[in-house]
Amino acid sequence: MSWIRQQPRPQQELAQAFRDAVAAGLVVLPGVYDGLSALLARAAGFPALYLSGAAFTASRGLPDLGLVGLAEVVERAREIVRATELPLIVDIDTGYGGVLNAARAARELAEARVAGVQIEDQQQPKKCGHLTAKLLAPPEELEHKVRAMKEVAPDLYVIARTDAYEQEGVEGVVGRARRYLAAGADAIFPEALPDEAAFREVAAALPGVTLLANLTEFGRTPAFTAAQVAEWGYRIALFPVSALRVAAKAMEQLYRTLAVEGTTRRFVDAMQSRAELYELLGYFAYEEFDATLARSTLPEWEG
Repeated sequence: MSWIRQQPRPQQELAQAFRDAVAAGLVVLPGVYDGLSALLARAAGFPALYLSGAAFTASRGLPDLGLVGLAEVVERAREIVRATELPLIVDIDTGYGGVLNAARAARELAEARVAGVQIEDQQQPKKCGHLTAKLLAPPEELEHKVRAMKEVAPDLYVIARTDAYEQEGVEGVVGRARRYLAAGADAIFPEALPDEAAFREVAAALPGVTLLANLTEFGRTPAFTAAQVAEWGYRIALFPVSALRVAAKAMEQLYRTLAVEGTTRRFVDAMQSRAELYELLGYFAYEEFDATLARSTLPEWEG
């Protein structure tokens, strides 16, 4: 069925679907950054998706320094939910300002049918959590934001991220997490933990809490598997920028080769075919909906 004829799922249903998935066991959460990447993740069988701030920002040709605004994020989130009808968790950095800004972000994203958001306790200008010298906000700042967000969008699943490990260690992570949970956060995201011992220590100090492990590549966290962090007590395993990194590397190689050789022949076997793309997009369902369109036939092509 084409998107045009599909009945949209209510936001409350999508948020509950994410809660149910977490309650049922480990959720491996892949990062997506546009409608196409989201459709590919859905086709692979993932029950929920994550709109990565770093990946989305990079897709706009910008660094991950809090440069994108709420309107841009809402537009992209709406695109992904519309394309997939899957629960989507959206990275909203620090909430785009103060308490009122965070509350507005929660309300607008709920209106866009987003299942949940992730918000962090850095100050602006924020950085990637795996870099050094981050500006940590006082815990009451995120505490107030979480409380306001849950008040205006009570069904929204709120993941509170703390970047406290670098400056305050596990004790700071746990102390902040307890405050964010008391304010209404549904899950805690302890960012940039450097080893198994730290993951285990945080989990032991927060029994029964839904914890997210960020397994991003090239950061401070080793290349643990989802199964490993699940064994240590984590319910969500996040891979936020993996797809964009693979796609960017493949495009870089293609463009460099095309610039030199003037042909894409050596990459054809690695390409998604026209038929595969049309299947993913539901192309023929759109044609069937418009009776004025004759059904297309795919060209015979010899690579």
